[in-house]
Amino acid sequence: MTMRMAKRAVLVEPGAPIEIWDCPVPPASGGDIVVAVEMAGVCGTDHHYSLGEVELPGPMVLGHEGIGRVEELGPDVSTDYAGEKIEPGDLVYWVPLRPCHRCHACTVLEDTSLCPNLSPGRFRAAELPPSATYTEFAVLPAGMAYFRVPPGTPPEAVIAFGCAMPTMLHAMERLGGVEYGQSVVVQGCGPVGLAAVLLSRLAGAGDITVIGGPPARLKMAERLGATATIDIGAAPDSEERFAAIMAASANRGAEVVIEAAGKLPAFEEGMRLVARGGRYLVVGLWSAPGSTPLEPRRVNNANLRIIGSALSRPKHLHQAIAVARSCHQRFPLAEVVSHRFSLDQSQQALEALGRLETVKAVIVPR
Repeated sequence: MTMRMAKRAVLVEPGAPIEIWDCPVPPASGGDIVVAVEMAGVCGTDHHYSLGEVELPGPMVLGHEGIGRVEELGPDVSTDYAGEKIEPGDLVYWVPLRPCHRCHACTVLEDTSLCPNLSPGRFRAAELPPSATYTEFAVLPAGMAYFRVPPGTPPEAVIAFGCAMPTMLHAMERLGGVEYGQSVVVQGCGPVGLAAVLLSRLAGAGDITVIGGPPARLKMAERLGATATIDIGAAPDSEERFAAIMAASANRGAEVVIEAAGKLPAFEEGMRLVARGGRYLVVGLWSAPGSTPLEPRRVNNANLRIIGSALSRPKHLHQAIAVARSCHQRFPLAEVVSHRFSLDQSQQALEALGRLETVKAVIVPR
């Protein structure tokens, strides 16, 4: 069989322009599959890598949110990771993470998101067959979960939330959910914040206030279920935002505050917004190193709970498809995708995201 060639977008080093490499992609073997990438989500993490805010192990293919069409199945493959039959031509959704399944976290805690040996596919040497997503063809190895996107579910409704929806589904599970009628504040209205809004609305939250910007993202937050928004550009002073939240909650604060801003100052502000007996869910700060003041006495005396959550488990990808399948007609999920770029425009896509011009951008490689 002739080995196909595939273009891929490679970040050689932080600050360097994205390079397009043309490298061979081997045929599927064993438990692998080869997929033709249809859409790759542009995530804030990609931008952090490009700026050097997250350590880069070496030249790597960017992208960790993928919708692709199955090109080849290895001889050992007949189903996806939920046991659904798959064939060439089917659409699948994946985030390129592969847990080891041979450690305390994987087998005793049963939480692969904590696997110390978790293998991010995007960290492979850039010349090797990628399971990352800024590429024309990706190879998904055995052990890397992917799920079939059922006919009738718009792929845009899935990729619109890329890794954000499984990340937030995992976070909501760790939070213990939002109870019916509770007040919620979401800090940030990128895809993670928008996923938090949608899941809070589906859970029956009462008031959902979103703090963020720019206006296009806040407008989408309203369409996904937010009852109020605070434009951080129009209200740059944290005291002004604090006063607005207190005024809207009879000076109590929010029963649930969800940090999805990815900026360190959000933590201190978010802690002030949590009501007595409330919960603070921290999701976006994994790429924001540093320290910030915290008064343990208030955590103690106000019976507060602070819950951290990172990454997701394979089941949350499957649940993300279920959310898209059940909600895409009720909510404008596919319309969250606001910008499309070619593979050759990967640099422009990252720059547009950095300028907050996009609600959600995708790379369309072919």
